[in-house]
Amino acid sequence: MENSFSLNIKTPCSENFNKFKPTAQGGFCDSCKKEVIDFTKMDAQEIAQYFKVKEAKDTCGRFNNHQLTTYPQTPKNKKVLSFISGIGLACLAFFSFGTAQAQGEIVKNPEKKTDSEKIQDRTSEKTIIVKGNVSESSIPLPGVNVVLQGTTTGTATDFDGNFEFPEKLKKGDVLIFSYVGMESKKVVITNEDSAANVELKINMTLDACVLVGKVDVKKVYKSKRK
Repeated sequence: MENSFSLNIKTPCSENFNKFKPTAQGGFCDSCKKEVIDFTKMDAQEIAQYFKVKEAKDTCGRFNNHQLTTYPQTPKNKKVLSFISGIGLACLAFFSFGTAQAQGEIVKNPEKKTDSEKIQDRTSEKTIIVKGNVSESSIPLPGVNVVLQGTTTGTATDFDGNFEFPEKLKKGDVLIFSYVGMESKKVVITNEDSAANVELKINMTLDACVLVGKVDVKKVYKSKRK
């Protein structure tokens, strides 16, 4: 089971945050007699880290509307590092093996492909299966819309921000990634890895949609079903 958590403000506060006495992390509310954390200045990874290390049951916060969403409990940076390290070790082993075998190898001329094989190669290059991951500040974004430009064909990212486009694409096709509170992004398809890792940015023009109040934190459990 992989733990995540969702943030929500069930009852928004009617107090004016701009009139609070400034504090190191936000402002002090005289009505509640407590500090209100300003999360609007944090990115997704900073918010996830905050609720990972601090008690959240009595937290009052100020959020942009799009920040009240689901966050993974643990960042995936270590997995990425391990993956890269694994590739490095594999490459080292491959080249070591290649050096040892090189002296005994006989160089062969590459075989010429038949016309039918060439046609098959060209056909296979015409369409591409595109899949990848969408995130914001390394935090996966579930529910991102992925649409082929000029059509209504598309899909959405899953709980972990992953997607696979439902149709094969051609080089030059454009995918549009859109998500509430984020700037839309266009990705031109050149190969199967064109949209492997798509990073969306916060749309700063939506900062007017701000909520202040007691933070409701709920654990989200994902079953690892195959």
